[in-house]
Amino acid sequence: MRIPFSDAEIAALPDRPAVFVVHVKEGRPYLGKTAVLRRRLTRLLRAREGPSRMLNLRDVACEIEFFHTGSRLESTLVYYRLAREYFPDTYLKLINLRMPSYVRLVLSNEYPRTQVTSRLGGGKSLYYGPFRSRASAELFEGQCLDLFQLRRCQEDLVPSFEHAGCIYGEMNMCLRPCQMVVGPEEYATEAGRVREFMLTRGASLIETHELARDRFSAEMEFEQAARQHKLLERIQTVLKLRDELSSDAGGMCGVAVLPSFEPECVELLFMQSGQWLPLRRFALVMPDGQPVSLDKRLREEAAALPAPEKITIAEKQEHLAILARWFYSSWCDGAWIPYPLSYRRLVGAVHRVAVR
Repeated sequence: MRIPFSDAEIAALPDRPAVFVVHVKEGRPYLGKTAVLRRRLTRLLRAREGPSRMLNLRDVACEIEFFHTGSRLESTLVYYRLAREYFPDTYLKLINLRMPSYVRLVLSNEYPRTQVTSRLGGGKSLYYGPFRSRASAELFEGQCLDLFQLRRCQEDLVPSFEHAGCIYGEMNMCLRPCQMVVGPEEYATEAGRVREFMLTRGASLIETHELARDRFSAEMEFEQAARQHKLLERIQTVLKLRDELSSDAGGMCGVAVLPSFEPECVELLFMQSGQWLPLRRFALVMPDGQPVSLDKRLREEAAALPAPEKITIAEKQEHLAILARWFYSSWCDGAWIPYPLSYRRLVGAVHRVAVR
């Protein structure tokens, strides 16, 4: 909403959370967010009473634009959108957005490897995350690689029988492609196992070892069965090192259930393939008073989602960074439900958020 600058217009505004833009006569506008809109604008646009070091925009302001928000995530996204619009060159610095860390499986290399990175890219790579911190990503990467025989060196390999190798090869924790013990095809099979492990949240490896354990038990090979059981316990330990959002970042899908500034409503913020979709207001009470189950209405809401627009990899990285900052923060004021959607969980989240 836009209003002309006047003391009467400001006095009529509610003291509610909002993101606002003070447009000035010349130059770039002033962008801010606040939990008390009227009080903040009154302070910024107050009448001068002698010398003061506090910021005062009264002499240059001409118009005020504001957007009421009901949650921290909504405020962040509105602030991000306006910063991109009015400050296209410096918006990342303005919103102080830190990119989270991912475990990258570099599939474009002839001999795939992993690395921890905070930058998304194109190509065939799989980005697993986002993690709370680089330290947690590195811990997961190291423990995950202990389950496979993928190389840990970062060099561009030139395989040779004369290659010196490394300690991981000697410990049988690497297939040693550097020494030509295996070829690209056999090594690619192992890299594929790592990829499936990440995409299935460990289910692919768990299923393999569970079947082996049960078979050994049926054949009364109890030592082998015990070994498989130990491996299963180790896999579960590694999976516990994942942070809650960790999945294929390029295909990140879910919905954030957020408080709304409108009564008897919540806001549904869907993410598809790592991209935020426009906010959708969801009323808890139908306008005509007809009783309709929340489950049915939420299914209809999800089915009516528009197709996401095409965005750049940099924009997708920023959308995921906003999700990670909100979800991993101490001020997370909503609920995140990942895909595939459990509508029972979604209905429960709507009820919990609505009564806050």
